[in-house]
Amino acid sequence: MGKTAAQKIFDAHRIDSPAPGVAVLSLDRVFCHEITTPIAINDLIAIGKDRVFDPDKIKAVIDHVTPAKDSKTAEQGKTIRDWARRHNIKDFFDIGRNGVCHAIFPEKGFVRPGFTIIMGDSHTCTHGAFGAFAAGVGTTDLEVGILKGVCTMREPETIKVNITGTLPEGVYAKDVILAIIKTLTVNGATDHVIEFAGDAVAAMNMDARMTLCNMAIEAGGTCGICYPDMVTVDYLWPFIQDEFATKEDALAAYSKFLPDADAKYAKVIDFDVTALEPMVTFNYKPDQVKSVREMTGTPVDQVYIGSCTNGRLEDLRIAATILKGKRISDNVRAVVSPATPLIYQQALKEGLIEIFMEAGFCVTNPTCGACLGMSNGVLANGEVCASTTNRNFNGRMGKGGMVHLMSPATAAATAIAGVITNSPLYKG
Repeated sequence: MGKTAAQKIFDAHRIDSPAPGVAVLSLDRVFCHEITTPIAINDLIAIGKDRVFDPDKIKAVIDHVTPAKDSKTAEQGKTIRDWARRHNIKDFFDIGRNGVCHAIFPEKGFVRPGFTIIMGDSHTCTHGAFGAFAAGVGTTDLEVGILKGVCTMREPETIKVNITGTLPEGVYAKDVILAIIKTLTVNGATDHVIEFAGDAVAAMNMDARMTLCNMAIEAGGTCGICYPDMVTVDYLWPFIQDEFATKEDALAAYSKFLPDADAKYAKVIDFDVTALEPMVTFNYKPDQVKSVREMTGTPVDQVYIGSCTNGRLEDLRIAATILKGKRISDNVRAVVSPATPLIYQQALKEGLIEIFMEAGFCVTNPTCGACLGMSNGVLANGEVCASTTNRNFNGRMGKGGMVHLMSPATAAATAIAGVITNSPLYKG
């Protein structure tokens, strides 16, 4: 019987199968940030095992509260900073060089097709966009990964989502994944990998594919996977060109992780995007989704553009297209956070930052802070945010706050109107 993409990656990394349905995998990467990793570091120190399995395979960043906002967050930064220096972890991105983890690590070429990756962060599934198996894990698994370079995982079943058709103008990957989560529900992919396939995915660039995979966890998925193709190779080429004679050779090597034609799936869903509208969440679950048309006129207090879901250059370009020559409503405040220093620099060169500032946006350094209500855009009780982030749980961006998830295009249009509205790019 044929195998899915995840099964092939598991087989290539399997060290042991200690029980039915359980695999011990070797890890290609362990990613770390300053919120969850210090707990693991201190636990390892306490048991006399302050070691790392391979400093070249560990990548670390300070990205959630940056710069530190108080003594507690300063200590978290100090813990991971001292640890990285102590173990000669060269790929540690400190204040000034840091960015949102799930944006900066792919940008640096740290993710490859067929890799196994763990991190103490639920949105690690983002990296499956490259054809990797990438999963968020708890503290104990993170400690073992840091110390031994292995992780124990359940053998995953896979749900295949065939995304077909051509996206209407003004409709984006964020709208696609919100609609898919509505279909699957928040528990629909629990303990499963989601393979995103179909001609609509093949037409997406890597930024859009990362948006898709980023929110696989919001349907309960362990990981989202897109198939490696020439789009993947083109993105990675600056980092892999010394490993392969040609791009075609690279694609041939990565293609071994494509699923077999007779692979067995737990479920196959066909999803045609031809008539899809811009989407937005309501209430407090990521599967509570309506069209923007149905939510038009809903007042908001804040608009936020950024995060590991939609803080990349493409996202800023789309938002700036709508904001150019416009001013945000007097009834809202708006924040934009480019996801990495490189994205910030590129946005400066292209004049995007100027457009945001002239429109009335506060432009912040790269940070995850607003997304989980830690810094740089926290909501007050009763406030409502139109956000390009990935999670709308009750109080996610601040105690008592409401979050409506949407695309950068919808967020920009909402900032101008002061209420949820479709962008002028959508002609439906």
